[in-house]
Amino acid sequence: MAQPGARLARLLTVAVWGSGALLGVIVVPGVTGWGTDLQVRTMNDLVFAPVTLMTAALGLRLVLKGGLQPSERRAWLVLEVAFLLQGVARMTSLVRDFLPGMPPYPSVSDYLYVLAIPFLVAGLVLLPAARRNRAERVKLLIDSLIIVAGACMALWYLEIGPILQTPGADPVVIAFSATVPVLDLLVLFALVTLLLRRPKAGVAVGLLGAAMTVNVVADSTYTIAYVQFGVYFQPGSWPFLLWAAGAFLALLAVHHRLRQDGATSGERRSRGRFGWLPYGAVVLAYALIAFVARDQSMYPLGGMILGGIVITSLVIVRQMFAQRENRRLAVTDPLTGLSNRALIAELLSEMLRQPHRDDRHSAVLLIDLDRFKPINDAYGHEAGDAVLKAVAAALRAVIRTGDTAGRLGGDEFAVLLPGMPSREVAESIAQRLVEALRTPVIFGDLLLGVEASIGVAFLDETTADTAQLIAHADAAMYAVKRAGRGHYRVYTPELDTRARDAELRDAVENGELVLHFQPVVNLVGGDGIAVEALVRWNHPVRGLQMPGAFIELAEETGAIIPIGEWVLREACRQAVGWSTPTGEKVWLSVNVSARQVTQAGLVDTIREVLAETGFPADRLVLELTESVILQPDEQTVARLSTLREMGIGISVDDFGTGYAALSYLRTLPVSILKIDRSFVDGIDTDPDTYAVAEALVRLARAYRLHVVAEGIETAEQARCMAEMGCTYGQGYHFARPMSGPALADLLASGGVGSQMVAR
Repeated sequence: MAQPGARLARLLTVAVWGSGALLGVIVVPGVTGWGTDLQVRTMNDLVFAPVTLMTAALGLRLVLKGGLQPSERRAWLVLEVAFLLQGVARMTSLVRDFLPGMPPYPSVSDYLYVLAIPFLVAGLVLLPAARRNRAERVKLLIDSLIIVAGACMALWYLEIGPILQTPGADPVVIAFSATVPVLDLLVLFALVTLLLRRPKAGVAVGLLGAAMTVNVVADSTYTIAYVQFGVYFQPGSWPFLLWAAGAFLALLAVHHRLRQDGATSGERRSRGRFGWLPYGAVVLAYALIAFVARDQSMYPLGGMILGGIVITSLVIVRQMFAQRENRRLAVTDPLTGLSNRALIAELLSEMLRQPHRDDRHSAVLLIDLDRFKPINDAYGHEAGDAVLKAVAAALRAVIRTGDTAGRLGGDEFAVLLPGMPSREVAESIAQRLVEALRTPVIFGDLLLGVEASIGVAFLDETTADTAQLIAHADAAMYAVKRAGRGHYRVYTPELDTRARDAELRDAVENGELVLHFQPVVNLVGGDGIAVEALVRWNHPVRGLQMPGAFIELAEETGAIIPIGEWVLREACRQAVGWSTPTGEKVWLSVNVSARQVTQAGLVDTIREVLAETGFPADRLVLELTESVILQPDEQTVARLSTLREMGIGISVDDFGTGYAALSYLRTLPVSILKIDRSFVDGIDTDPDTYAVAEALVRLARAYRLHVVAEGIETAEQARCMAEMGCTYGQGYHFARPMSGPALADLLASGGVGSQMVAR
């Protein structure tokens, strides 16, 4: 069953169209010749009354219902005053039809109609439109005045002038008759201004503008026919049809705006379609001058008119050329000749306004050059400019006709691909761009090589705005950079950094993180047992995720802070209950990120976790990445020293893969170095690899540090590491990572041999 609101809306729509259909009755006298002048006039007022009264009623409801922006509400409030005056004027005329005698001219209803026009003008001008700066507002005013000036010349010649020269006429009649075309000029000014300044709420304003235009045409033709040709139109003739059409269009405008939501719809791009109006007004003015001077000889007036036309035409052509050139310069990147950021944003907005079609796909490609900054720094800006120009040439060569390539700034580019037949087309273009941008650039005697990371985002019905589409492409592009650069990737929701960040933080709250543990083996025998805690993400949809799938993103977004705290607390909670048959101590190694180390509250957090879980500080080892010991600040050194004083061991993880200065190994309170698996792989078969690994071990021993070799997968690798003096090892040869309960069982059974001493 239909809701009352929907039923009322349908009834209102029927009433609107029914009253419009009733206006068709005014053609009956003109077609059939029926009725006296009084009968025709009365019927005309009767069929007009429902339309004007309903327009006023709906306008009042629109103003009172709320939901409009204040600026738009003010405009419709002023328009409503005009609608009410028109309604009262129509009812006054209808009442006068039933009184004896001919109505005077001008009558009360005539004055009311004229009084409504200024309110119509003010309402049209007040309707909200696109924002403009001061220069644009001045240009708009000049364009509007040019058009009104041209129309004024025509109306003066055709209406106002002849009216003022009417012999023996009542001055009041002359003044009133001349006022109507002057007010029509004001309406024309408001309409032109409305068209040129790109109004919002497009359909309703378009209907309202059409209503005013039809009324101006009806007023002008009615008056011109009378003063120029002595033709007096009776009700039912075509000027009355135009007035009827204008009244119905005004009703439709109010009804349509009433049915819209409170917010105005997007602005329309009217400037391009109506920018010719000032030039049309100039042509009209000269045509009128030529018509008036048609009886003059070419000397002197005709030649002057012809010269004026030629000069004005040349000025117009020059202005149009200058505008086109200014537009080109305003939207073009000066270095590459591609579209600039402003034009890309404009075209992207236009692309989003197009209706969605299942058989057409639009996409944006964000392109970031890899290794561009080193070229700029090493060889100078001229070399960098040469690379950017070569990139622009490659973009032009690959994209299709109708696509747009632009430079957003620096080494960032964008490509807009509207209306593609399939998504595969966009991906093929992205792949061709990747390959084209790998071509080295010749600069003097240098070959400059760059690659590109490209993020692709498709426009669909879920895309809210340009910012969201750009953010999607940006997320895909940075996913490429994280994965190794030099290729493209299509956006998927999993790449949304903000969404993934929230998802990671929720994973901590929802208990989706799990810990696995891997033993660290003493290669030469000794006391103590150690294990390393390794975090995993048991994603409810994607299953068990290894650290490589989320730790780097967590570092970028800061989610690593709550994750790291959870890992430390959970690892200590589980490890405090572990025991071995011989009662050996179990050391626990936990990874700490660079972000965690920079947190002022790190020491307090660790103290709190140790106090809460009861895990001994002297059996905890914190593993840091090399990035932490690269130029550490005083606060970092102080925090690590405080932790070391608490008895906590400090280990450098993946040593040898970064750029850490060796001097910092002496400055920082480091006790353990973990040699990256890349230095272990091949030591049993390659003498050079063996020599490099041995040098790292000797270096660590020279600093009096314990050494742990990661990634040991064979017995021979374990033997080689022990032979060169590495005391501790970790890898699949000894044990794979396992759950806490599994490791507890292994420890309880004595299955783990003597382990690393962490101090």
